[in-house]
Amino acid sequence: MCRVLAYLGPETPLENLLLTPENSLINQALDPERHPELQLAGWGFGIWGEHLLKPEEPFVYRRPMAAFYDDNASRTIPSLQASTMLAHVRAAAYDSKVVMVDENCHPFSFEQTPWIVAQNGYLPNWQLLQRELLQHCEDRYLQQLRGNTDTEFIYVLLLSLLEGDSNEDVQRAIEKLIELIAQAMKALDLGGLTKLKMALVSAGRIIGVNVGLGHHGETNPDGDWEELRKSAPDSDDFALSMLLEPMYLLMGRNFDHEATTYDFEECDEDDATGVIFASEPLTEGDDWSHLEFGEIVFLEKDGERITRTINTLKVSAR
Repeated sequence: MCRVLAYLGPETPLENLLLTPENSLINQALDPERHPELQLAGWGFGIWGEHLLKPEEPFVYRRPMAAFYDDNASRTIPSLQASTMLAHVRAAAYDSKVVMVDENCHPFSFEQTPWIVAQNGYLPNWQLLQRELLQHCEDRYLQQLRGNTDTEFIYVLLLSLLEGDSNEDVQRAIEKLIELIAQAMKALDLGGLTKLKMALVSAGRIIGVNVGLGHHGETNPDGDWEELRKSAPDSDDFALSMLLEPMYLLMGRNFDHEATTYDFEECDEDDATGVIFASEPLTEGDDWSHLEFGEIVFLEKDGERITRTINTLKVSAR
């Protein structure tokens, strides 16, 4: 599946986040440690930084090719730095139905909202589910659809459900999103494993989501993801392990201290000035914590510090 990486902290060279770690996002496109498939269908990033000419807007770059084949990566990335970042490598089925264009690469960024989004996810039968879900979508976001991916449609639906930009508003919208998808699956008899491992990012904020539905559209699937991962890669149990796997968090300070790596000083949360949110750890040995399935994390700059709040998502059982 796709890989997601988000960063929040002091302005830091972009290559220290995307290129130099031993398990960098670019390397994950070719050799992901926690998934057997390559990520060849495109990649991209969105950043905010104090030294961009328009620091209040995200600078978004997307290309429909494998990240490690993109010669612009080694040319463009070393010239950029970011204080807020969302990056993504895209996985897709290896067949002729996959549309390889910029518009299908993450992160997605619409006007009339501060949020950009990327996810490691999958919504089965999403084209058919639109019969039930379009009634909840606002025209101002539907008019900005450019691609033909489930993630961009989920982005439209989520933005339409937001009543504001507070943490409480976002959590309610995520909970409503899952409930509406489950209801649509039931109404159309189209149940299927749904994975929404998502990062919703704006300047100075990251909201990470680890949620989804089981193989029959149930809102409360369970199991030991590490045991399930031992199953055959094409089995239902292996797919369930990918759903139940945690997302990963790393908090610390002095992210900008070294010029050639994002290495930083580990510290208590009270002293943290930076954080990374990722589909899989970028390094071995660091103190990565987990965002478990069914949880949402709110990461925000508060002066020089980073605050972290983790809540359990309350989704009505189907």
